[in-house]
Amino acid sequence: MIDLLFETSWEVCNKVGGIYAVLSTKAKTLQQRYKDNLIFIGPDLWTADNPSPSFVEGRSSLSAWLKQASLPQGMRVRVGRWDVPGRPQAVLVTYDALYSCKNELYADMWRRYRVDSLHGYGDYDESCMFALAAALVIESIVKWKNKANLKAIAHFDEWTTGMGLLHIKTHLPQVATVFTTHATSIGRSICGNGKPLYDYMDGYNGDQMAGELNMQSKHSLEKAAAHAADVFTTVSDVTARECRQLLERYPMVTPNGFEQNYVPKGAKFNAKRAAARERLLQVASSLTGQHYDDDTLIVATSGRLEMRNKGIDVYLDAVASLRDSLRFVSSKTRKVVALVLVPAWMKAPRADLLENLHAAKPHRLFDPVITHHLHNQDHDPIYNRINALGFHNDSEDKVTVIDVPCYLNGNDGIVDMSYYDLLPGLDAAVFPSYYEPWGYTPLESAAFGVPTITTDLAGFGQWVLDRFGDDSDRYGVKVLHRTDSNYDETFRAIAMSMMNLYVMSEKDNRAIRNANRTTSKAASWDNFMECYDMAYEQALLCAAERLKVHNASIAPKPATKTRK
Repeated sequence: MIDLLFETSWEVCNKVGGIYAVLSTKAKTLQQRYKDNLIFIGPDLWTADNPSPSFVEGRSSLSAWLKQASLPQGMRVRVGRWDVPGRPQAVLVTYDALYSCKNELYADMWRRYRVDSLHGYGDYDESCMFALAAALVIESIVKWKNKANLKAIAHFDEWTTGMGLLHIKTHLPQVATVFTTHATSIGRSICGNGKPLYDYMDGYNGDQMAGELNMQSKHSLEKAAAHAADVFTTVSDVTARECRQLLERYPMVTPNGFEQNYVPKGAKFNAKRAAARERLLQVASSLTGQHYDDDTLIVATSGRLEMRNKGIDVYLDAVASLRDSLRFVSSKTRKVVALVLVPAWMKAPRADLLENLHAAKPHRLFDPVITHHLHNQDHDPIYNRINALGFHNDSEDKVTVIDVPCYLNGNDGIVDMSYYDLLPGLDAAVFPSYYEPWGYTPLESAAFGVPTITTDLAGFGQWVLDRFGDDSDRYGVKVLHRTDSNYDETFRAIAMSMMNLYVMSEKDNRAIRNANRTTSKAASWDNFMECYDMAYEQALLCAAERLKVHNASIAPKPATKTRK
């Protein structure tokens, strides 16, 4: 039995990227197991004018602790609930007051763990101060419990929380620690700098590459946390290999699951699918002035704005290849709308598009490939790639490409539907990732019954191959082999897969949709939680052994008799 389970992440009640999806969908299963012994800790970045959309402040079992909590002066804490399925307890902390002790902290972490903070830049200081604040909250709650043989686990996600784990390791030896790397900082940097990661993986040295890429601080902190943790975990076999080589410790694999209650069922799903398709085709028509029939094939990619890592470049090249094929091969009149649902530096929704959305007969707009104005439109990689590939969304082409560069939170000014409300409307989802530790987006689309294409460089894609084999007709998810050197082969294979969906009968398409749903259910949190059980059990055993040694070292030695 676990008395306290803390999980700390920059993305608790703070939707930034994929880790938010991991934790928010895992919350219900964890809450069912541990009740209010589960406590999430995140940064308090919110104000009265800009409140958190997912944090509900109020009374909880931590209210009594908060009244007497002894924390550094100026450090503010709020307790309440994370407003996601399961509604677990959440603690939000401020950390500005801790900057005054930054130098002392960094010096201590260098002495104890050889964490090199001298080269820190960007979000390094902010992440470390938040991590320390979270650790101080954990320390305060553990001492407030004041229970002998307390079984407490502090689980930290990503390098951004590493300083908190090291603080717990130093000051609370009785608390078990778990550290999860969702993607190594140096591995992501290698890929982001255009270097081949996989063909030369066995030759890379993490410390050497950190120096070359100016990543010494983040890498040294992540590596120290990975080695100091009682249990080190990552999310897939793909990333486990990366951790072993670059962080020099092999992790336990704890895959990311999905909560099926996010997916509507039956008539509700059909209604959402119809509404999503109507809205997406309306946006396409309002941009291009064209009419799109109900049988239009709607495909999309989504995720973070990382052209190479997320395979956005491959996706657009595949769509261009499909366009060229349909010009000369297909006699069908069916159209394709290919969406890029990737947030960028969005400035504002286009006023002309908004006006056209309400027009009885929309006309073709200037620049009919993008839905929102960008601050840096001339330098945006997606917008430039679309134009370089010659997409003008003319009526003679069967393929329309639309860049939707905003967060799909239901309030973007144009689409005004959330991502999960749009997913049912898709006929295909394409995620040709080059660097994807797990791959929440393909798992989500599969759960919504959308025919999904991904690669074996994504953790989820490799999991599908390991679990079900290479049989997309039977299991719904098409997993393509991708390497450092088969770019052209990959985008042509994706174009062929989209062509197959384009000409596929409704009966066969329905079979693939059902297969997707079945496959995704195997990746539910209930099925993956046993991996976490093993990690937590191992961490508690390590903490118990460490505490035994610690207590023995401070126990008074028996008096010895002396001869007279």
